[in-house]
Formats: sequence, structure tokens, C-alpha cells
Amino acid sequence: MTQHPAPPGLLLPATTTTDHDEVRASVAVLPIGAFEQHGPSLPLVTDTLIAIAIADAISQHHQVFRLPAITFGCSHEHSAFPGTVSLSPATLAAVVTDIRTSLAQQGTSALIVVNGHGGNYVLGNVVQQVNADGAVRVGLYPSRADWAEARHAAGIISSNHDDMHAGELETSILLVAHPSYVRDGWQGHDHIAPDRRYLTTVGIGAYTTSGVIGYPSRATAAKGHAVLDHLGQAAHALITLLTSQST
Repeated sequence: MTQHPAPPGLLLPATTTTDHDEVRASVAVLPIGAFEQHGPSLPLVTDTLIAIAIADAISQHHQVFRLPAITFGCSHEHSAFPGTVSLSPATLAAVVTDIRTSLAQQGTSALIVVNGHGGNYVLGNVVQQVNADGAVRVGLYPSRADWAEARHAAGIISSNHDDMHAGELETSILLVAHPSYVRDGWQGHDHIAPDRRYLTTVGIGAYTTSGVIGYPSRATAAKGHAVLDHLGQAAHALITLLTSQST
């Protein structure tokens, strides 16, 4: 059967129902992002754009069924900043569960949830729970270890902790995947907040006035390309786990 790969940078999949190699792929990929502040130079939709870019990178190396992104997540820790819009954890969990049920009816055997927003904590619980019945195996990607390895592969020396939001990693990915979304001035927005022990409960606004925590000044498109290429290839390990357990 003939493959019809989506043009690079396409935000919504162009798949038709007759693209059998894709719609009948054993593994589906669901990007989930957020709509939250990312400082003055990155858009509110940053996490969604990143999740889409990772899903696209996976599809460049593996035969998968690309699903459109969920563009809202659980962003309550960013609610002090204008523009941030959140779903409740229960709503996000219900949507993912329903999508998984629908995929099962289509005959899909595994689902990779590509999470672009660290605050979507509920996804870990959802994946654990739905995997208990064994119908459609679900994996959550990238893990913290995957992100750390991708940083290393790209020559990014900052850690996941020190460069957590709108910093070197996220800016680099957008510079290569969607540069038109990056506004001028990002090189001057570095902000360091090493001790953030209460961020998840009191909000990110307690630790940054700009919304940035990290080193956007260090970002390059080359680093973003290396991160995406690594994550696209490294998904093989998770795909193998999911498909071997579903047979």
C-alpha cells in the first residue's frame, strides 16, 4: 500500500480513511499539550506545538497512526498569568480514556500518549489504570529519562530541573519546528529559580515574574533538531514494549 506522509510542520494530520497503512497501524500516537503562559516570547500553545513535533518525529521513524492534538491540559499552576486556560484532571482523564476506547473499537493494539506539559500529572494515573484491563496498551512518552537523554544527545548541558519552562529546551524545539511562533527578545529572558519546592501547589508565579525558568538564551534550532531526532528514534523501546505485550 502507498504511504502518504504528512508535510513537515503540519499541525493537523492530513490522513484520509483510505490511507490504510496509517489508519490501520497497530500503534496510535496522541499528542497532548496545554494552553498556558510561556513568558513573553513563546506562545500559549507551546506545549501543544512541542507534543505535535515529537509525534511527527516518531512518525518519521515508525509506522504509526497520528491523531490530532489535545490542545488543553491541566495548567492550574500557571493560572496567575493571563491567557492560561485549563481542563480539570477528571476531564482530561475522561477524554484520554474515551479515545482509547474508540481506538480499541478500530482494532488498534497500542497507544502512545505524547505529553508536552509536565503539569499533566493525571496522565500517569490514567495510563496505569487503563493498562490494568489489557485491551489497548498505553504508554506515556517522553519519560523524565527520555528527556534527559534527549538533552544530552543535543548537547544541552542544563538539566530538566534548572531549565524547566520556556527555556533552552522548549525554545530550541520551537526554533526548528515552528520558528514563526517565537517572538523576538527570547535571548534576554533567562531566569534561574533553583529552589522551587512548593511550585506545584502555590504556582509558578511565586518563583518567576516573567513566566520563564531556564536559559532561553542558549537555544538553537540545531539543538531542537537533535532533541526531536533523538526522541523520534528512542520511541522504539516503548513501541516494542507495548506491542509485545499486546500480542
